[in-house]
Amino acid sequence: MTSDSAAQRSPLRPHDLLWCDDVALPEGMAVPGWVRGALATGAPAVVRRAPLAQPDLVPVGLRGTSRDQRVAAHVPRRSVRRIVSPESLLEHVARIAPTTPLPCLRALRDLAPALNALGLHWGPTGGVGFTLASGLPALHPQSDLDLLIRLPFPPSDAQCDALAWIARDRTCRIDIQIDTGRGGFSLREWLRSPPRTLVKTDGGPTLVVDPWGDLGDAA
Repeated sequence: MTSDSAAQRSPLRPHDLLWCDDVALPEGMAVPGWVRGALATGAPAVVRRAPLAQPDLVPVGLRGTSRDQRVAAHVPRRSVRRIVSPESLLEHVARIAPTTPLPCLRALRDLAPALNALGLHWGPTGGVGFTLASGLPALHPQSDLDLLIRLPFPPSDAQCDALAWIARDRTCRIDIQIDTGRGGFSLREWLRSPPRTLVKTDGGPTLVVDPWGDLGDAA
């Protein structure tokens, strides 16, 4: 977790959660009531992949308590006062009660040892990450478990086998995003061995043969 003046200097990455003093909504947009409510409760914004409209504006997403409550926005870089990365949320995993009624939290607790054994940086995102970071209610019994794994190089065969096992749906859907450092893609889709993989970048999505190769070489 980064806070106060350090937040002004720290690099921001997709999926980081931000607490800000100011949020810029799209010009001319009628602001939904839930947005005002979320901002009033101190809900964080999440960094999203998008071209930089201005150097000092960070593209973010705002969320409410239901799946349909999502809106794209920007925050001035100078207004960011706290940053929480997915990796920093791992300290909360040991505190998840084995008897929690939420399948997504049970799955996170159960999968943590296997994820740690990969030797990679990872952490929860989506509703689970939002709730662990903020304490605000965003989960229900049907919530997915969204995970981010940072993988700047192609995985070994052993890592592929472990990732395939981790990605299997259990009592909830497991949605894993791989972040190569230059873009992100769905592990589930990549494991199906399609001829091309959809990689999300700051400049937009692109189909490539090798997500770790030159993203300009779309096939």
